[in-house]
Formats: sequence, C-alpha cells, structure tokens
Amino acid sequence: MPNQLYGGLHETKFRSMAKKAVVEYWNGNKNLTKKFGEIDAKMVYVVWQVKAIQNSKALLGVSLDGDGMYFEATYNGDAKELYLDVYKKQTKKVLKF
Repeated sequence: MPNQLYGGLHETKFRSMAKKAVVEYWNGNKNLTKKFGEIDAKMVYVVWQVKAIQNSKALLGVSLDGDGMYFEATYNGDAKELYLDVYKKQTKKVLKF
C-alpha cells in the first residue's frame, strides 16, 4: 500500500498515533491491566483504516483472548486532534435468515 496522506498525516504516522492511544488507554486502566497485564504497540492491530475529507479513522483491537475490547480512533485534520472511542463486546446474537 502506498504511503498516503490521511487528514494531513501519512498513514503510518496516523496508525502509530492510534496504536499509541490504545496502549495509553489500556495501560492507564487498572481493571484491564490487573486482569490482562500491560500491552505495547506490537499487540495492537488495525482492522480497518480510511480517510474521509480531512479526517482519518481506524478500527483497532488487541491480540489478547477474552478481552472483548474494540477501539475506534478518529483524527480530526482540521483541529489536529485524535479521538479514541472504546467499546466492549456485550453479547453475540446469531440471526438466521
């Protein structure tokens, strides 16, 4: 994949910033570190990444079994801010059609 600009950032820099935000959130949360231990950026993976207008967005996970955590990082290119939304899986329901 070519090194493209995302919201004024190269994609690799945005991905690095997003992973760092996940690591800082995780390691700053005593409930997570007590149960699963601390993580580093090598344990964070990007599921999906896109650029939309001046913004970049990535969906990320952590390579630990049973944590059920899901992260959404958004970079606002106009404000030069990174937002991190954190989600926890509640349930899995199967629907048959």
